[in-house]
Amino acid sequence: MMNRELVFLRTFAVATVVGMVFITSTAFKGSENQKFTEIDVERINIVEKDGTVKMIVTNVERFPNGTDIVNGRDTNIDRKKRSGMLFFNEDGIECGGFIYDGEKTESGHAGGLSLTYDQYDGDQVMQLLTQDVGKGEKRFVSSTLAFNDRPAKESQVKTAEIIKQLKELRLKDPKAADILYKEYEQQGIIGGVPRVMLGKSKSQNNGLFLFDDKGNPRAMFYVDKENNAKLDFFDDKGSTIASFPEKIN
Repeated sequence: MMNRELVFLRTFAVATVVGMVFITSTAFKGSENQKFTEIDVERINIVEKDGTVKMIVTNVERFPNGTDIVNGRDTNIDRKKRSGMLFFNEDGIECGGFIYDGEKTESGHAGGLSLTYDQYDGDQVMQLLTQDVGKGEKRFVSSTLAFNDRPAKESQVKTAEIIKQLKELRLKDPKAADILYKEYEQQGIIGGVPRVMLGKSKSQNNGLFLFDDKGNPRAMFYVDKENNAKLDFFDDKGSTIASFPEKIN
């Protein structure tokens, strides 16, 4: 009697599992596109058929950094975790992203967002950036669209190695770290400078700001915080060489 019951239970268990697999598989084969009214998820990885991650949509906790590996590559260990999206190209290399945050602080609040596009295997060449900082009764809001030049020989892996090397050297010899940075910069493997910025500067001027290939400001067309329209030109030392109008009455 005991053996018969065991045989029956085993048969019933196997039949149940087979039935569940059949029902699940046929349910999803009925339509290629599944529809959901609402879904809660902490992270979504958009992948190609070969498994290459092309986009990550994530909350703060699951934002990849530090020891996380994406497409067989290390992620930025110093990057703060934020909610948003990260983009990856056909070679699996990070090529931009959209992040945002905002929270109360002891003195007020701090928030912002950043939408970026990276140079191939490099860092940001375009960035849409908004910063919103409140301290007591004062509030600073800045929104800009910036275009940058990046080194021709830049590599994300090599840049991470250099940053780690410079950070360790700076603890022992800051001057030597500065010299080594300049050497890497001259080799065209690290660095980067702003070339065009449209928006509000830290000095609360709203306008168009142009920089030379060393990142020095050379021309500005803007409206200042007193609502005066101005056009300024600078030499490579930062001195004003022309300004229109010359004097505001």
